[in-house]
Amino acid sequence: MPASAAETKSLTPAQFIATLEEPRKSEIKKIDKLIRQTMPDLKPVLVGNMLGYGPFRYRYKTGREGDMCDICLCSKKNYISLHVFGADKYKKKLPKADIGVACIRFKKLDDLDLEVLKEILRGAPQIRDWIEKK
Repeated sequence: MPASAAETKSLTPAQFIATLEEPRKSEIKKIDKLIRQTMPDLKPVLVGNMLGYGPFRYRYKTGREGDMCDICLCSKKNYISLHVFGADKYKKKLPKADIGVACIRFKKLDDLDLEVLKEILRGAPQIRDWIEKK
């Protein structure tokens, strides 16, 4: 796996996935495919050491601005994390996952109910509405 975001800067999402070691590579490939099938209009990009889907520029009413994606997928040392707005509403439906407000952490894809995951992914663009209110 690339050691830093600088090393991944010129890679495509597919090239980045190829740098991962098994069994994580296969898991990330499956999740990437699921995201692309569920949300085909979200452009895949590489954001540091994360795969991003649906990049956009945000600006709060306060003037603070930056770049963000509707969905991000990250391979960490001990888990996989999926960053998606509204994840916390699904804690009971994904009992094997550790879930925060906008993050789902899990060991392997088999720990998740794929239909629930698709439902979560479909709600991801709501982050843009939430930001507009800030």
